[in-house]
Amino acid sequence: MTRSVTPYRSQGNGRAGFLELLHAEWTKFRTVRGWLVGMAAAALMVVLVALLAGISSDQRGAPAVPIGPGGQPVTDSFYFVHQPLTSDGSITVAVAALKSSVPQGPTVVPWAKAGLIVKQSLREGSPYAAIMVTGSHGVRMQTNYLADRPGPTAAKWLQLERSGDAITGYASADGINWTKVGTVHVDLGPTPLAGLFVASPQAVEGRGTTASVSTATFTDLQGTDRHWTGDQVGAGSPTFAGYPPPTAGSFTESGGTFTITGAGDIAPAARYSLPTAGTLANLLTGTFAALIAVVVVAALFITTEYRNKLIHVTLTAGPRRPRVLLAKAIVLSAITFVAGLAGALVAIPLGARLARANGVYIFPVHTSTELRVALGTAALLAAASILALSVGAIFRTSAGAVTTVIAAIVLPYLLVANPFMPAGAANWLTRVTPAAAFAVQQTLVQYPQVANPYTPYNDYYPLAPLAGLAVLAGYAIAALAVATVLLQRRDA
Repeated sequence: MTRSVTPYRSQGNGRAGFLELLHAEWTKFRTVRGWLVGMAAAALMVVLVALLAGISSDQRGAPAVPIGPGGQPVTDSFYFVHQPLTSDGSITVAVAALKSSVPQGPTVVPWAKAGLIVKQSLREGSPYAAIMVTGSHGVRMQTNYLADRPGPTAAKWLQLERSGDAITGYASADGINWTKVGTVHVDLGPTPLAGLFVASPQAVEGRGTTASVSTATFTDLQGTDRHWTGDQVGAGSPTFAGYPPPTAGSFTESGGTFTITGAGDIAPAARYSLPTAGTLANLLTGTFAALIAVVVVAALFITTEYRNKLIHVTLTAGPRRPRVLLAKAIVLSAITFVAGLAGALVAIPLGARLARANGVYIFPVHTSTELRVALGTAALLAAASILALSVGAIFRTSAGAVTTVIAAIVLPYLLVANPFMPAGAANWLTRVTPAAAFAVQQTLVQYPQVANPYTPYNDYYPLAPLAGLAVLAGYAIAALAVATVLLQRRDA
């Protein structure tokens, strides 16, 4: 990558038009084989690392992940005391007590749930509607894993009413005055089940989680007259953390009072519930290797002219120096974007296919999200190339520019990848440093009704994808502005 660059010489009055400047910079770039090889290598690195990620883990035989009505992965595990509800009717109960515990001792699990549920079947992922008392979020009505509606905070009495496929939830503090929480429409099928349930999701502790178990006491059950059956739903699911020993799911009934112990959750699947699963971001870890290649080429694109003392020839051909630097930035970022996009468009489907073939579960996304991740990865590399070009113009040496840019982008990411990094510090680093741009690769959704360590270490970024990319773009624009000012002052 040290081949000398042929300077552009303008014709006529010596002042090149901007299109001529663009053509000149493109000509410079394509005549240096090392730079073209570097960009091709960047695209290839994205693909090769994705392929390695796809074949590096073999989990054949792992249980299937439950899929909800909307096609999303879900957690569907809880203790269910049920009987058929094949016709219209209602069921009412009071939740007299709800207590939770984890292995380290008693605690409040905020999203522990106890209440009433109507579910199409015992199949994991089947449609349902439920109204519940939670550990510290009051009464909630939840449907088909994604929908969550708040109810009265202090209510203990619950009621579900079925009319065809319409399920209405009510809550009351005294069993007399009722508040309607909501009405939903659920595909219940011909033989739905209804009854009492207890779920106890994993408790969040620092950057990790631990299994929990909850026990609820139900009284004043009304609207049922059949035999009750107790089942642990989702006992074999990979999203089920199990019961901390020596507890187990169970129920007892005495004088109309039910005591039910349960574990698990009914919710969208989060990272903690599928710790061995992968995401598109995992398949695109080759972006880091590609980033290094791009930064080196971008820095050399300007520093080579300083090293070979050709910068003054370039500036003589285009005296309007901001336009010269802008032309370089446009040509470089366009080439980088195309290379990054090509690599990502090949890496994502091939890597995902290999991973799934080897039994690795990849969190599913829509085609539009795949395209957004591919375009975002390309834009990330393009913005990094502008930053490296600008820092190269400021330092005028490739070693200093490459070191600075890689440290600014990669070092914060490596820090947040440390499991011992405090969550607050990790979120701060991925808000204010150029590493925020890696948010363009995130595909996991943060659900307010799911307790989970939402940190970059677990592939959850504090900024939205475009907002994260904007942080890096801001650094690149600022560096380009500084480089332009210095170019005008130093290289007269």
